[in-house]
Amino acid sequence: MTQTRIAPLEGVRVLELGNYIAAPTAGRMLADFGAEVIKVERPGTGDELRNWRLHKGDTSMLYRTINRNKKSVVLDLRTEAGKQAVLKLAAKSDILLENFRPGTLEKWGLGPDVLNEANPELIITRISAFGQTGPLSARPGFAAVAEAYGGFRNLVGDPDRPPVRVGVSIGDSIAGLYAAFGSMMSLYQRDARRRDAGGAVPLTERIIDVALNEAMFSMMESLIPDYQAYGVDRQRVGGRMDGIAPSNAYFCKDGASIVVAGNGDSIFQRYMETIGRPDLAADPALQSNAGRWARREELDQAIGAWTGELDSAQALEALDAAGVPAGPIYTAADISSDSQYAARNMIQKFDVSTGEETLAGVGFPGIVPVIGEQSLPIRNLGPDLGENTTEILVGLLGMDNAEISAASGREEALQP
Repeated sequence: MTQTRIAPLEGVRVLELGNYIAAPTAGRMLADFGAEVIKVERPGTGDELRNWRLHKGDTSMLYRTINRNKKSVVLDLRTEAGKQAVLKLAAKSDILLENFRPGTLEKWGLGPDVLNEANPELIITRISAFGQTGPLSARPGFAAVAEAYGGFRNLVGDPDRPPVRVGVSIGDSIAGLYAAFGSMMSLYQRDARRRDAGGAVPLTERIIDVALNEAMFSMMESLIPDYQAYGVDRQRVGGRMDGIAPSNAYFCKDGASIVVAGNGDSIFQRYMETIGRPDLAADPALQSNAGRWARREELDQAIGAWTGELDSAQALEALDAAGVPAGPIYTAADISSDSQYAARNMIQKFDVSTGEETLAGVGFPGIVPVIGEQSLPIRNLGPDLGENTTEILVGLLGMDNAEISAASGREEALQP
């Protein structure tokens, strides 16, 4: 029996002008669920992400991951022919994604007003360090800077050391999530207006403005209300969560660490009984989270003493039996062999060519969220540079070889 293809966004066309991670993450999310995403790359080098964490060949696994399910078209935006090709593609698209420094599209003659002339229904989603307006809008900035501005970096790490960063480009990725959400929100509004004969959505409402620092700031929970209402200035607390206890990572006898989140009132009782500390379970001062947070050092020492006498598997088995939320701290190797990820098709295998050799059965992260019990299948990995140039420019725009050569910055004619 053939499984029905699930593609909620089939029929939606996205023009991606972005580099690195933020806009391409938004494009990846839309592509994952069926949108046709046409990624425009510069001649020669393409998206700089092709060279990030590059171990072999000319295209990194990072690029293959972030740009899966897309098509790559080479266009030279420094040329008039390249700009005109972008405008023609915009005229046939629903959404345009970009993450250049504010003013860059305008400098190229591809600002919102020009794009709007080409397509009065186009949704223009823009990602930048600080947004398109305000005193900092003209500043360049990667996610690391935006994470600091957004308050996030100040809370990551141990209190007696400088702030650290997490091991992934979290600021770019969260901004990409917001960009995808904003794009779909605007698409829904546009289509609702069509159904209700409510008239066109004005350009100002079709420009989605995502700032990296604001994307991170929006994740900071009650940081500002707590400060402005009570003067509470949250600080780094290492592996803990500020104001919540006991919840931390603990060393075990075998050298591995586990994470235990035993901070619920009823969970705490079972937790303390499990580690052989009924005295703590019964202590009146520890029946509320506020009391436990005040004595967090004492609790962590008691828990650490218990885990230090057990291998990680033994500790996790005991905690699981007691209904205390706990888990191992996975590495890439652990995830690769985990049955839960496998059951939901969250690691999907592909043969990948480096240009020098073909690596068989390389796992890539599946599509989230799940629809229909398992991750949807990845259609293709991030494409080779310009892999779909002829397909798109001939098939969609009807361009001939000479026009393609002029627009893509290539001297040689391309064969359709």
